[in-house]
Amino acid sequence: MPPVPAPPERDLPLMRFIATVGTNGIGIWPRQAYETPVQRRTLLGRPRITVSDPEAVRRVLVENAENYVRTAISIRMLRPVLGDGLLISEGAAWRHQRRTLAPAFTPRAVEMLAPHILAATDVAIRTLEGEQGDVDLFGHLQRLALEIAGRTMFSVGMTRHGAGLRALVEEYQRRLGRPQLLDFLLPLGWPSPHDIARARFRRRWTATLDGIIADRGSGRTGAAQDLLDLLGEARDPETGRAFAPEELRDQVATLILAGHETTALTLLWACTLLAQAPAIQEALSEEALNDPGMGDLMKRLPLTRAVVDETLRLYPPAFVMARLSRGADTLAGHDIAAGTIVIIAPWLLHRHRLLWRAPDAFDPSRFLPGAEAIPRFAYLPFGAGPRVCIGAQFALTEAVLALSRLVARFRLALAGDRPVLPAPVVTLQPDHAPAFRLTLRGG
Repeated sequence: MPPVPAPPERDLPLMRFIATVGTNGIGIWPRQAYETPVQRRTLLGRPRITVSDPEAVRRVLVENAENYVRTAISIRMLRPVLGDGLLISEGAAWRHQRRTLAPAFTPRAVEMLAPHILAATDVAIRTLEGEQGDVDLFGHLQRLALEIAGRTMFSVGMTRHGAGLRALVEEYQRRLGRPQLLDFLLPLGWPSPHDIARARFRRRWTATLDGIIADRGSGRTGAAQDLLDLLGEARDPETGRAFAPEELRDQVATLILAGHETTALTLLWACTLLAQAPAIQEALSEEALNDPGMGDLMKRLPLTRAVVDETLRLYPPAFVMARLSRGADTLAGHDIAAGTIVIIAPWLLHRHRLLWRAPDAFDPSRFLPGAEAIPRFAYLPFGAGPRVCIGAQFALTEAVLALSRLVARFRLALAGDRPVLPAPVVTLQPDHAPAFRLTLRGG
């Protein structure tokens, strides 16, 4: 059973709660939260409710989604790197972006991008073949995911810009992406010292993105070859409006950042789980070696897809969603006042004692064809409802293809005895980058 930090026995006091949010977000939920459908508390004078009831989740994300908007603190954390892209926007701006982006993420569009995924993965595998001794696999997976993002977005690799882009991401996560006390206390329009630093960071971040887009070039002709082609051609089907340059940059930022970070984490957690489950790893390798390479990917590699799905259950990269209730509502029999913070945590949902059999066990058979159906709103690796992740199919395709090729080429083992524990802040990061031993299969 994969190790996880022990939850606290009761709700944390205020200052410890805020400190824990900034260092290990899953440590805020007491043991009771894994066993009850609703947990209530007051934080800084504002009611806060965590819901793990599937029907209540449906109510928030689908039936009454317009009533629940992003919280001020999540906007403070995300806007400096995502701008006003799809993940942040609300109302009419969000609807315009969603309509305009949708054609770029159809199954046919994803199929067009698959060769970019395979080419980047093959390069990463050749690099790993030259490694000696213990390997920082997480670092390689981060570079692979960023390279895939570069190739699928721009049809070019990230040799020139990848290191600088990755350094900026890591700087933001380390220095500015962790919530501080004033982030909780100040209204969104009142900048804190951290907000001023975030604004300075954003100027450097957007300059980097503008440089990448400029290097990609313009005036290309012929059929669309990558996501930037598709986004440049995209028009809102209702208004005919295209993305303005700054809107296009914010969509690029969202797709690069959200896409490469979550994929690298999914692959790392999958490799960590497989290293501790050698029988499943061997079955995965056999499936990969027998893959005919034609036809529907998810049908060709059902076990690999099941491993990815189970990885996303145990380690969902987007481990928490926070919403602010604009008006009164009722969730799971509880009255919700306007101004209530509503938390939906895939980390809790996916490990909840009332919703899953052996919730902490790694068991990909839950997701194999013919398995017992999983309640729709008990499993949310990509969210649900109108704001479900638009790139979910692309992310699954990327993870399945990359994992299949990695396990076909290498036997994975952890190099040390130190357990790999989740320590998330914005995404579900590990508490350290574990060393792996990679053994070439077939020699």
